Amino acid sequence: MRVGIVTPVVAQPPGHAAWERDAGIEEIALIAGTADRLGYHHVTCSEHVAVPAEAAEQRGGVYWDPLATFGHLAARTSRIRLATQVLVLGYHHPLAIAKRYGTLDRVSGGRLVLGLGVGSLEEEFGLLGAPFAGRGARADDALAALRASLSRRAPEYRGEHYAYSGLVVEPHAVQDRVPLWIGGRSGRSLRRALDADGWVPFGLPLRTLAEMLADADVPPGFDVVLAPSRPLDPIGAPEASGTALARLREAGATIAGVRMESESAGHYCEQLAALRGLAADYGLAFGEEA
Repeated sequence: MRVGIVTPVVAQPPGHAAWERDAGIEEIALIAGTADRLGYHHVTCSEHVAVPAEAAEQRGGVYWDPLATFGHLAARTSRIRLATQVLVLGYHHPLAIAKRYGTLDRVSGGRLVLGLGVGSLEEEFGLLGAPFAGRGARADDALAALRASLSRRAPEYRGEHYAYSGLVVEPHAVQDRVPLWIGGRSGRSLRRALDADGWVPFGLPLRTLAEMLADADVPPGFDVVLAPSRPLDPIGAPEASGTALARLREAGATIAGVRMESESAGHYCEQLAALRGLAADYGLAFGEEA
């Protein structure tokens, strides 16, 4: 099982570490660079344009823009993947994603992972002039359009909601197949993910996740990205941290997306190194240190 990190600072839901409130891009880059050197699989950045004040109490109100954030981190790292977790499909035309994030794939040397979701904040849809009703069917069409368009100079697609041809998108993604991960917690999100490359569920018990995966026809090479229910403390509680990750693997995870207990950006980096040290004991996969 590979290990990536749910990047601190860039999203600050309730319960985030106090130091994150005053942190900026240098702290983010320090953590991403450390994870890169230690061989972690990916860093994340999610998307919200404007969160209603009431919703921010449950979701948090801080969300860094993933394209700008990853553009900076691409220049400060060399191997770690840059995973949107997640972009809301209904907020974008598929070719806008193909162009903007295809450019990111090029400048990062082919390290993009597109995490995508249907979205649930009706107020945000309304703010952006995006239709909320029927967003699932529209998202399915957008996914098919993206698969037909990413990595192509002259993409063509014809579907129920999106249709285009005779256009040039340059630059475009350099990966032959950009990994597409689908976020969600429903059976429908898993079925949607099975037509993509991975599933990033949230808010479900591990037993439920394991049952859902056991009932699905999961193809070879399909990624299941699961997260421990709590931040890990590999320095203070190494056995508990290792056990939490072992439970994810038993539930079907191929990749763990972890958060760390931390008191500062420097402490976070120390925690990353400590977890890297547990790799052999708990079957965790890391790249070679630079």
